[in-house]
Amino acid sequence: MEEIRELATKFERYSAHSHITGLGLDDSLNAREIGGGLVGQKKAREAAGIIVRLIKEGKMAGRGILIAGPPGTGKTAIAVAISKELGKDIPFVQVSASEFYSSEMKKTEALYQTMRKAIGVRIRDTRRVLEGEVVELDYSMVPNPYNPTQKIPESARITLATKKEKRSFSVGNRIAMQFMYSGISEGDVIIIDKETGRVTKAGRTGSEKRYDIDVEEIVERPDGSVEKDKEYTYVVSLHDLDEARARRSTIFSLFTSESREIDNEIRQAVDEQVKEWIEQGIAELIPGVLFIDETHLMDIELFAFMNRAMESEMAPIIILASNRGFARIRGTDDTSPHGVPLDLLDRLLIITTEPYSREEIRLIIETRSAEMGLLLDQGAIDKLTEIGYKNSLRYAIQLLAPANELAKIRNSGKIEIVDVERAESLFVDVSKSSAYLKEWEKKMLT
Repeated sequence: MEEIRELATKFERYSAHSHITGLGLDDSLNAREIGGGLVGQKKAREAAGIIVRLIKEGKMAGRGILIAGPPGTGKTAIAVAISKELGKDIPFVQVSASEFYSSEMKKTEALYQTMRKAIGVRIRDTRRVLEGEVVELDYSMVPNPYNPTQKIPESARITLATKKEKRSFSVGNRIAMQFMYSGISEGDVIIIDKETGRVTKAGRTGSEKRYDIDVEEIVERPDGSVEKDKEYTYVVSLHDLDEARARRSTIFSLFTSESREIDNEIRQAVDEQVKEWIEQGIAELIPGVLFIDETHLMDIELFAFMNRAMESEMAPIIILASNRGFARIRGTDDTSPHGVPLDLLDRLLIITTEPYSREEIRLIIETRSAEMGLLLDQGAIDKLTEIGYKNSLRYAIQLLAPANELAKIRNSGKIEIVDVERAESLFVDVSKSSAYLKEWEKKMLT
């Protein structure tokens, strides 16, 4: 069989924490040396494991979490791991405190919207549908009124079959056009929503694919009746529901510029609607995780707003992160630990992270390079470990990508120490940048 050479490669983007799958704890909540994509920080991970249990048991109401530690010690990674432990549908929203300051809306409104984005609603909706295998499809074609040389379907007659029965239906122009544009043909299994007329192609029947290269999924002919009630489950955020209601709240919104702020009356109406759905058993509230980095950039007004919002029935799990020691509370002349007011600190469970050891840095570099699909020889790993220990872990990890490009230039499939050393000479770290500024400070603008 002739081999087909793949010309295009899949686009992949590796985020800083794409490899994290959890906290890496055993059943006794003891942290493994390497687990869930995390390395080291055992005390912090074990503390986070207890917090996950408290959240699942509903015992974190009115409280938040503060992760405090030096830069590059895994604060964001632990927050991501907490959200992964809570479940795949749990909303995770990550922002920097500086994002709350915008000329487009009030800072408290920006915080409120971000909190609502971190609260999910799992909705179970039952729809009346027609589902079956297409065994016959006939179109009634008419000339296109905009192009008489072209014909379009005026209507169609379709026969759907399941393992139990076979039924025929006549459909109008809109659904017939969907059949044609979707390439529906005999042998396809389709679902038609009777209320909206939306057509979904589930796959194609058959024991094997018709072609060597085929994107169609092979499915069986459905069981039961052609017309049935089918349950769908989907997750939206409270902010999505707020925006949907705001768009249809008044006809005058069609003629005015869209405001990014949402009235409290709209949010209250959404909350009442969600509570009604929950009481009817068709929805479930999913408090997600709101991670706010650089917490010291928040001012006293935002802290006061958050203090009150934590007591709300519909509040996400709030995780703050700070790399500051004693700092001034923005908007006041007072200083406090991490730049956070004392009354809010009393509501927070505080987790501390510590600088990584040399061996932990080595393991992190190996884990990260494996996630990126990079091959490193022992010399390159040793050099990057030394750079991470003397300078910073983030700088060492940042050198992986340019070192890999330099290896490609040498037509090598493995990063070697010469690639790391050249990348280090081309891209300076903070200490070298500071020395450069000191050397040329008289020529720099101030």
